[in-house]
Amino acid sequence: MKLRFELAGAVSGIAIVCSAVAAQADVLFWSTQARPAEEAQAMREVVLSGSDIAVDYQPNETGPWLTRLQAESQAGSGTIGLLGSLHGDFAALDPAMLAPLDDLGLAASSETFNELSKLGTDTMKYIPWMQASYVMAANKKALPYLPEGADIDALTYDQLIEWSANVQEGEGRPLFGFPAGPKGLKHRFFQGYLYPSYTDGVVRTFASAEAEAAWEKFLELWEHTNPASTNFSFMQEQLLSDDAWIVFDHTSRLAQAFNERPDDFVAFPAPAGPTGRGFMPVLAGLAIPATAADMESSKAVLDYMMQPETQIATLRATNFFPVVEVELPDDLPPAVQATGAAIATMSAAEDANPGLLPAGLGDQGGEFDRVFVDTFERIVLARQPIRAVLDDQKTRLNDIMQETGAPCWAPDAASEGPCPVE
Repeated sequence: MKLRFELAGAVSGIAIVCSAVAAQADVLFWSTQARPAEEAQAMREVVLSGSDIAVDYQPNETGPWLTRLQAESQAGSGTIGLLGSLHGDFAALDPAMLAPLDDLGLAASSETFNELSKLGTDTMKYIPWMQASYVMAANKKALPYLPEGADIDALTYDQLIEWSANVQEGEGRPLFGFPAGPKGLKHRFFQGYLYPSYTDGVVRTFASAEAEAAWEKFLELWEHTNPASTNFSFMQEQLLSDDAWIVFDHTSRLAQAFNERPDDFVAFPAPAGPTGRGFMPVLAGLAIPATAADMESSKAVLDYMMQPETQIATLRATNFFPVVEVELPDDLPPAVQATGAAIATMSAAEDANPGLLPAGLGDQGGEFDRVFVDTFERIVLARQPIRAVLDDQKTRLNDIMQETGAPCWAPDAASEGPCPVE
């Protein structure tokens, strides 16, 4: 099966500090990704083993990663040859710290992502590397209830609501499932899917008239949602138990359902609204510091990382998806095959409108997420007036942005200084 994949994903884990080995390697690969010990080992022994140039792979937490990069940039010379990190980490840098990469001829299929990689300049400052995301999934028993003429790979929110209503009417119970439980990732749906699809923003547009329309639309969907969703956190469980036939969740939280019963379920892109098909890619990329000692060797390793065979090896090592066109092996888990196809279709859609992970919030990230969770609970669960809730929460959100000084991220328009809540 041939699929076109786009961008990149984040992995958490332990920090591994740089050692004297770095000086002996041709290229020091300084990364915030694939940090868990088993993933770092797979990167060294499998993914990078085929490189013609010796590579010292050293993953670190974001703090040490940034500190060393900044020190070398200030010194005007350094030993880091290749950088791997999230879009948000690169976006926080002075673009002059990174070498232009247009001459490599490498790019993602999505023009939106290629534009993001320029970091506001005229040249690509990083190359998309891998991606994780959230998708929709459904029990195949729900497919006969699709609205007439609807394409499951290009649904609108109105069609999703109609589909969920059809299922409820036909089966006698609401079977849309939403991860609204204490450990559910509901805030990511609002930040990366609903808001971009209806407001073309997240922070600037938080209390806009378009945001009111978005919450009204979600209330329509909630009418056909299993009321037990307030206890749902990993939607794979509800798919397997038959408590939900149509769901939204992170790919990793759907994997069990596809791996246990691959013939029973289908994965598909998130729906589109008036301002596009909002979705939240966890973007990561590969870049080269402007201070790299051997620019040609660094570029050769970066090129190697983007080859189809290397991308497949990276998928096996990290469970995050390739960004180039690859022929997927038949022995990959069913969940990878299914959700990977949905991510590829969603990312490459003409109306794709990515809502990136929040960036620059520091220890206020949890408070930022809480704004969206509380807004959901007040509007949807407590049925408080939408406008009153948005006006109230707007003040709280603005305080967070001012305190952190975080600039806007896509799809919000760029800002100088803290992203304004307009």
